[in-house]
Amino acid sequence: MSNKRTKGVTVIRPIVYGNIATLLPQKKIPDSDHTHKWTVSVKGLNNEDISSFVKKVTFKLHETYANPQRVVEHPPFELTETGWGEFELTIKLQFVPESGEKPVMLYHNLRLHPYEEDGSISTANKNKPVQSFQYDELVFTDPTEYLYQIFIQHPSSGLQTRSTPNNPYSVQAEIDEIRKIEEATKKVQEQLVIYKEKLEKTTKELDEVKLELERVKK
Repeated sequence: MSNKRTKGVTVIRPIVYGNIATLLPQKKIPDSDHTHKWTVSVKGLNNEDISSFVKKVTFKLHETYANPQRVVEHPPFELTETGWGEFELTIKLQFVPESGEKPVMLYHNLRLHPYEEDGSISTANKNKPVQSFQYDELVFTDPTEYLYQIFIQHPSSGLQTRSTPNNPYSVQAEIDEIRKIEEATKKVQEQLVIYKEKLEKTTKELDEVKLELERVKK
């Protein structure tokens, strides 16, 4: 199979990446201040295998870890560690050489603690596993014939219509998210109008005060 590009073709592959963390029992790791065990992973939607087109995944940890660059060359593309702090992980996807595709970088904030809506750490749920995953899509424009054949041989199920407890990613979830963004944007625009009116009123009052001062000076 050649590396000739399949012009006019766009293939979208949904992925899910993030982490799950659990609180370690006290003294689980002697002479260590680590409080949590966590696993970071990247996989296809609905746990679909992505190894047909992903060659390897490199997880870049915080520099305080020994060997912070961890390479996983076989599925499942995941890494398990222990630690005490949250930090930003870099996840580098490298595709099979025949694909002709450049690596893709993903960024994930490792989450160890459950949080309340105000941003404070929840003490009520501290013993429950914490999950932090996000949905994304890999877009392949004009893929090579080799890669296109892989996609044909390993089709993706795509987004389901509605979310389920085991799979929160769905068409309806995307619609709901777009609606939330639109509502938030509308509120911001309304606030901007209010602040603009207040600014114009204050500016007008200030001009009137300046005029009055000039009259007094005369």
